[in-house]
Amino acid sequence: MTEILPAAVKQARESGAKAVFGQGWNLASFQSHIPTRQEIDTVCSDIPVYFLDDECHKAITNTLMLVHAGIMKEDGMVLKKELRGGVIEIGADGTPTGFLSEQAQTYVRQFIDHENLYSLDMALSNLSDIEHRMLSEGYTMYHEGWGNYFVNNNYYKALQQMDKAGKLHFVAGLPYEIESWMDMDEALGRAVDTKKFASKRVIPGWIKILLDGTVESGTGLIDPLYLNGSQGIANWEEKDLTEITRKANARGLTLHVHVMGNKGVRTVVNAFVNGGKDEMRNTLVHVRNVDAPDYKRMADHNIYVTSGITWHHFSDEAQKELPKMLPAVMATKAYPMKSFFDYGIPVSIHSDYPALSGSPDDPFGIMEIAVTGTYPQENGKPIWTEELVTREQALTAMTINCAKQMFIEDERGSIKAGKYADFLLVDKDVLTCPADDIHNAKLEETYFEGKKVFSRG
Repeated sequence: MTEILPAAVKQARESGAKAVFGQGWNLASFQSHIPTRQEIDTVCSDIPVYFLDDECHKAITNTLMLVHAGIMKEDGMVLKKELRGGVIEIGADGTPTGFLSEQAQTYVRQFIDHENLYSLDMALSNLSDIEHRMLSEGYTMYHEGWGNYFVNNNYYKALQQMDKAGKLHFVAGLPYEIESWMDMDEALGRAVDTKKFASKRVIPGWIKILLDGTVESGTGLIDPLYLNGSQGIANWEEKDLTEITRKANARGLTLHVHVMGNKGVRTVVNAFVNGGKDEMRNTLVHVRNVDAPDYKRMADHNIYVTSGITWHHFSDEAQKELPKMLPAVMATKAYPMKSFFDYGIPVSIHSDYPALSGSPDDPFGIMEIAVTGTYPQENGKPIWTEELVTREQALTAMTINCAKQMFIEDERGSIKAGKYADFLLVDKDVLTCPADDIHNAKLEETYFEGKKVFSRG
């Protein structure tokens, strides 16, 4: 309010920008007081202001942003207080405070000036930075990402241009995000249309959906209830999710559904089983809790998982807080991993970066968490040790299972005659070194399709 926002507004005014967009604030840092739209108005009331949090589940705005989104009028008249799958926080005065969560923040975000805030040049610049970071950490396959949080096709165009120019040194799997407030058929048509951007290394074949929020923030859909009596927030009803799964699979698109709570997982599995095609490899993303019967159903119907195993560590302080909000069984359990292997469910690991920017983004730091349940820079004992995996399983989840998830296992993901030569050179053997030393492994070189694309030297 005194440094970052005024500086952003100053730059916006000097450049003639039509909106201010920011990302990265943390709810815990604002726990005592979240800035209201009225307070943001004192800094800027003539340009729409929208700030997304670090987890991409919450946002704060000024009044003009809410006016542009049709939430309220400039004179204070409230036009919309409710939105399926989201919360528009209402203050003591009966008007929106400017704090939005889940699908409410995605709804409002569609009204910012996307074309100028995320131009083709911006997308190209961002992807250049993304590629450098990925290759320097050892990644040659990249799924999802958050470049297309802006409602235009510049992210797709940029990747296609890079590939055709021979400047793309990784494989990009691109989902089209569909929100619960959208017209389903219209959004599905836009998702199908992104296939025109496909090229050798660019694969736009998925739809991304968020069913619920995060269990740690009380928005994941769980059963039994949170200790405050809430069940979480469901962005989609099961019948709607079933219908879009049926329509998407019929048009050659695979569903990737972000879900964390066990009731949410059951809902998604029901939709995949009842509406989907097993061969489409529909996928659950993140996945904090799973009830035992759902593992078997997932295995029986070729349902994939990409697990937020990077979240499988908590400081001792955080572990003391979980029992204050969660039912006992969920307070002592977190993100499953070994069970997926036990049931034969193809599982990959996602880093959730930048939403989880406090945790490691490199494969070796991630492997150590999957194996030990602890993060070296954190004071915390392992949680739910029964779900920790072997190093070989962690490696499988970060290589061939990623390729399977992207339908390219015949081309990449393991070392075999006829496949592309994508591999890393590392300064230690992470399969035999002490488990608590895995994160210290240093990448020496990254090779993509037989060519060296990164060297630490």
